[in-house]
Amino acid sequence: MSLEQLINNCKKNDIKAQEALYRLYSSKLFSVCLKYSRNYEEAQDNLQEAFLIIFEKIGQFSFKGSFDGWLKRLVINYILQQYRKDTFLNIVNENIEDEAVEVEIDDEGVSMDYLLKIIQELPDKYRLVFNLYVIDGYSHQEIADMLKISVGTSKSNLSRARVILKEKIESSNGKKIIPFVK
Repeated sequence: MSLEQLINNCKKNDIKAQEALYRLYSSKLFSVCLKYSRNYEEAQDNLQEAFLIIFEKIGQFSFKGSFDGWLKRLVINYILQQYRKDTFLNIVNENIEDEAVEVEIDDEGVSMDYLLKIIQELPDKYRLVFNLYVIDGYSHQEIADMLKISVGTSKSNLSRARVILKEKIESSNGKKIIPFVK
C-alpha cells in the first residue's frame, strides 16, 4: 500500500491503517520526542499523545509538502504546548549574543547516547531552545514565536545551554577542542 493510500485510509479512521502508520513512523517520531522530553518515560507518553493528535488531525494533511515534516511539526508543537502551560521558559537578558562555545573532548569523542543524556538533563527552557535551534534549525525568531518568549530570551537560553553542555562534556573528558555550534 502506498503512503498516500495509507494516509487516505487513516483519514477514514481505518484502524489497520492507523496501526500501520504507527509502526511506520513511531521510531522516527520517538527520537523527536526524546529530544524534547525530560526523560524516556515522558517521551513515551508524548509519543502516544502525539499519535492521538496525528490521527485526529490527519484529515488536515493536504499532500502539499512532506508528510514526515508535517508529522514532526505536530509532535514538536504538541510537546511545546505542554511546556508553554508553564512560565518557566522566560528569563530576561536581551543582550546575549549568539556565540560559539568550544568544547574540549578526548580523541575518542562523545557518544551519541551520552550527548542525548546530557541534553535531556538540561533544564527545560534550555533544552527546548537548544534542540529547536541547533538540532532542528529554527531561527531565534521562530523559537520566540513557538515558545512565546522574546528573541533575546531564546538567545540567552541557547547560550546557557551551550555553557552547561560544555561543562558536562569537559568534566567527563578533556583534550581535543571542537566547536560546539550549529
